[in-house]
Amino acid sequence: MTDLVQNETRDGIAILTLNRPERLNALNYALIERLLALLDDIEVDDGVRAVILTGAGERAFSAGGDIHEFSASVALGVDVAMRDFVMRGQRLTARLEAFRKPVIAAVNGLAFGGGCEITEAVPLAIASERALFAKPEINLAMPPTFGGTQRLPRLAGRKRALELLLTGDWFPPQRALELGLVNQVVPHDDLMPAAIGLARRILRHSDLAVASILTAVARGLNLSIAEGLLVEAEQFARMAPTVDLREGLDAWIGRREPRYDGSWTHIARPDEARRASLALDQGATTKRPFMLGWKRQK
Repeated sequence: MTDLVQNETRDGIAILTLNRPERLNALNYALIERLLALLDDIEVDDGVRAVILTGAGERAFSAGGDIHEFSASVALGVDVAMRDFVMRGQRLTARLEAFRKPVIAAVNGLAFGGGCEITEAVPLAIASERALFAKPEINLAMPPTFGGTQRLPRLAGRKRALELLLTGDWFPPQRALELGLVNQVVPHDDLMPAAIGLARRILRHSDLAVASILTAVARGLNLSIAEGLLVEAEQFARMAPTVDLREGLDAWIGRREPRYDGSWTHIARPDEARRASLALDQGATTKRPFMLGWKRQK
């Protein structure tokens, strides 16, 4: 049986490919469950540090929910349709939005309906110049159900989102870039190299810091600024006693590249960490102040 989601790992990056090209990678129930299961496995796999999500074939990232399957659920009543379609789809987009490892959508073609909602939910997205986006649910006499009425207005603004939601009109990748749905638009042949390159730029840094930033943004985005600042402070407090933060500080003071541990190991003796930091500072060969982001000259 063909795997509905192909899974390949390259240098710590899991490439997940929606694999129903004959159906434009439509999101049937089995595919969604398979993708959720893979995300569960990846979350606890220390060998995987980032995820790229794309679609099989040359035509589509995902054309959205499987309408034939959804129609059968609707025929069985609202409770079945809510359970099988709405809740399942919302569980997927919420999982992608709150995932503690970076997820990058590599949008290689059509991203309609649920495919567009996945793009809205993931932290980062790169689109091929061949990509095409749409919110076509209104053509079926229904609203989006995987989070599109909530995330798109937050990304694009209320009026711009409503124009897309109420007309069902498709829009090109440059428009998606303007609306904040994607980070970049690249030539089609450069899509996967660009996604892998973005992942590698992130993976230079501490996995713990990456996870903390993702969590702070996902949790704080829809809170008041005061509540969001508490989330930010909470994430810092979790990082403060870790070996990774100590290593990041010591590497910066010592003008060397950091070597992160990547685990939630805490420094056993904070007083020893303070003495080590002071020793590095006193042993510096220059008193020149350094700016955050300084890198050693090769």
